[in-house]
Amino acid sequence: MATIVLTRVDSRLIHGQVVTKWLQQSAADQIFVVSDELENDEFLQSIYIMAAPPGVEVKIFGVASAKKYWVEEAANSEAKVLFLVPDLSTLKEMVEAGVVKDDIQIGGLGGGAERKNVLKNINLSEQDVEILNSFLEKGLHVFFQAIPEDNPMEISKLIEKYHTL
Repeated sequence: MATIVLTRVDSRLIHGQVVTKWLQQSAADQIFVVSDELENDEFLQSIYIMAAPPGVEVKIFGVASAKKYWVEEAANSEAKVLFLVPDLSTLKEMVEAGVVKDDIQIGGLGGGAERKNVLKNINLSEQDVEILNSFLEKGLHVFFQAIPEDNPMEISKLIEKYHTL
């Protein structure tokens, strides 16, 4: 069975920190990206695949196909997976499907309308806060950590900050 060694939410998906730091830290040999947008964009897929170092397989699926793959094919794999999603709503789908069951690392959530900056590269919307609270209610450990050298910060602190802004 494929094993998720790190679940990370990062709006940038595969980028320098993921490739140079998190792959090494987690000892992952596969990057599993779940993004409906990316699943339908072969050009962007090729860029992300090229960004991975040699020997690291990249799999890119949309939400529905990721659920199907995880049920039907991941059981036959020995991969150590760095599981990447671009946003919390995508992750919620994976949690509800029983794919993600353990620690959740928040690495970066981009800005935009209706989003408040709570720390460095973490911007939350009201919907994000609701999703994060639902993860905490399920007993999932959710924390912010941009790079391995940073100390993990419990997400509840960022939720509190969101409500004071």
